[in-house]
Amino acid sequence: MNLTTTRHLTKAVLLGMGLTALGATGCQSHIAGQSLPSPYYLSDDVQYFAPGSENKLANESAAMKAFDADQAAQGN
Repeated sequence: MNLTTTRHLTKAVLLGMGLTALGATGCQSHIAGQSLPSPYYLSDDVQYFAPGSENKLANESAAMKAFDADQAAQGN
């Protein structure tokens, strides 16, 4: 093999290794407003959020109802 062939072969091998490494690594990407998953989304751990109150402001709502009931009891 001559020097030119060796250089072309080296470049081809490095390019192939780079493309393989690029394809083997996964990352979440955002394209046109979409969050596309990584290749590992099927084996990723699932986050679980326990069901809670649908009303996120339950304390404020209870305080407002108590205030309204207090105002009604006072006759205002």
